[in-house]
Amino acid sequence: MTEKLIIFDTTLRDGEQSPGAAMTVDKKIRIARQLEKLGVDIIEAGFAAASPGDFEAVRSVAESVKGSTVCSLARAMENDVRRAGEAIRPASSGRIHTFIATSPIHMQHKLRMTPDQVIERAVSAVKWAQQYTDDVEFSAEDAVRSDMDFLVRVFDAVIKAGAKTLNVPDTVGYSIPALWGERIKQLIERVPNSDKVIWSTHCHNDLGLAVANSLAAVMNGVRQVECTINGLGERAGNASLEEIVMSVRTRRDVFNLETRIDTRQIVPTSKLVSSITGYPVQPNKAIVGANAFAHESGIHQDGVIKHRETYEIMRAEDVGWNANKLSLGKLSGRNALRQRFAALNIEFASEELFNAAFDRFKELADRKHEIFDEDLQALVSDEAMAQVSEYYHLVAMGAHSETGVLPVARVVMSMDGVEHQADAQGGGPVDATFKAIEKIVRSGTKLQLYSVNNITSGTDAQGEVTVRLSKDGRIVNGQGADTDIVVASAKAYLNALNKLHGKQERAHPQV
Repeated sequence: MTEKLIIFDTTLRDGEQSPGAAMTVDKKIRIARQLEKLGVDIIEAGFAAASPGDFEAVRSVAESVKGSTVCSLARAMENDVRRAGEAIRPASSGRIHTFIATSPIHMQHKLRMTPDQVIERAVSAVKWAQQYTDDVEFSAEDAVRSDMDFLVRVFDAVIKAGAKTLNVPDTVGYSIPALWGERIKQLIERVPNSDKVIWSTHCHNDLGLAVANSLAAVMNGVRQVECTINGLGERAGNASLEEIVMSVRTRRDVFNLETRIDTRQIVPTSKLVSSITGYPVQPNKAIVGANAFAHESGIHQDGVIKHRETYEIMRAEDVGWNANKLSLGKLSGRNALRQRFAALNIEFASEELFNAAFDRFKELADRKHEIFDEDLQALVSDEAMAQVSEYYHLVAMGAHSETGVLPVARVVMSMDGVEHQADAQGGGPVDATFKAIEKIVRSGTKLQLYSVNNITSGTDAQGEVTVRLSKDGRIVNGQGADTDIVVASAKAYLNALNKLHGKQERAHPQV
């Protein structure tokens, strides 16, 4: 019989640890609902003890999602576990995922605990978690650098305490597939009652091997993979959900496993996560990159025309490409737009907010011949950004650029309701615009990243700009979208400044 591979998505928790990718509660709910539609088995919604905001986010996702298990991460500390338990109470199916480090370097330098103390704490955490749910997962943080005999002791102890899922993470992305697969195999063989639990893995991508390591673990007995949309995550990211799922689906001859993922929702989910987090997808990214199914070589083109499978091992439509085109324009009515928003899991708290979105849609349709789903995602994100504690607001702007003349920009903006104006020159119209803004705000920030991506194809496409600013150790991403890329840049810069001014801080889960 074909076995099931459980997909554990941690985009909302580990993915959120990417610099500047912190999400509001509303954005987490939007992504969670899309993950539910995608068919994810477990959604790790956050780290409830990290901050009041994270607690509220986990609880809100638990209230909103019915078709997936909702999980909260918790250190092996009583307060963490109890906060996680309270946060998942509203869930139809809830899980607590508790962890403690097991490698010598972490136990000595971070925890300052003896191995016996670590085991005692791990067992206690599992027992605390069982007071809230029967679905308890335990992770041995930094298992890749942990002593094998000690890992066997820890896992044996937590199984006896009642853990149902055991996660073996490559926390620092240190392993290689052959060694990781062998480590998993040895653990399953050596840990008593290993057949009574589900084995899981969670791999980071520091050496670019997260997916390969995860699949090696699957081939050696793991039946749950922890991953994120687009491979989002701390440092170089996590194992990519879409690559894991499509590898298992495409190579059924190797894995003989099934997932409950609706693969047609992969691309829409990828685009939503990219839009909300401000992390664009590279064109040559497997499965969800713009070039993933493009053929430039004449030999390849000829082969695909004659028989698709000569050069394509998957169908683009099977992962959601070309399935999300929206034939709406400036003559489309409210009902058509409302239905499309519903299909995209976009809800409005009031009719007033929907009407505002409809007005923005009409304005965009006057500038674009055809509106796509991606445009609607950007439109709603742009609307949400305008509501982020808007201390700074763009009133008007203009930029001029011509050959042989230094570009100049004029910005009119309000700051705490007071209107200001400034002109500035720069190396280009965007640089001039940013300098004009800084003449007014004098923020003292450092621009770490400026990225431009087209939301859809065509010369009338909206440009989506991501700006990453840092100040005093805080990092935020700002986003803006417009058919005028200079205007989009100004929106993104001000969105980032508003986030910094609003001090929307989120404690790092492992601090």
